[in-house]
Amino acid sequence: MDRIIIKDLEVCYRVGVTEEERAEPQRLLVTVEMEHSFAAAARGDDLEQTINYHALAQRLRGFGEGRSWRLIETVAVEIAQGVLLEFRPRRVEVEVKKFVLREAAYVAVRASRARRK
Repeated sequence: MDRIIIKDLEVCYRVGVTEEERAEPQRLLVTVEMEHSFAAAARGDDLEQTINYHALAQRLRGFGEGRSWRLIETVAVEIAQGVLLEFRPRRVEVEVKKFVLREAAYVAVRASRARRK
């Protein structure tokens, strides 16, 4: 299966267990990998036959507006579910990286979801 990947898209969302942590948006990196056949798009060189990754990136940038979460796990699951509904890949995997542990490069979670057949 073919894949479309948006790697480490920088977004700013309000996420954190404490109210203090959620007070200001934090820098996160979001990676989205989608399984989607390129056959029809490649045959006709047609954007309508594939996933518009620019539109998805724009959607992700605005995803946190007016919202907040306690857990990056919730963010990853909600993004995965939204991508499945709106962009219709066969399968999606979302990774969210957060920079909260001084001793670590980052903390990350991954959520995978697939369309029902």
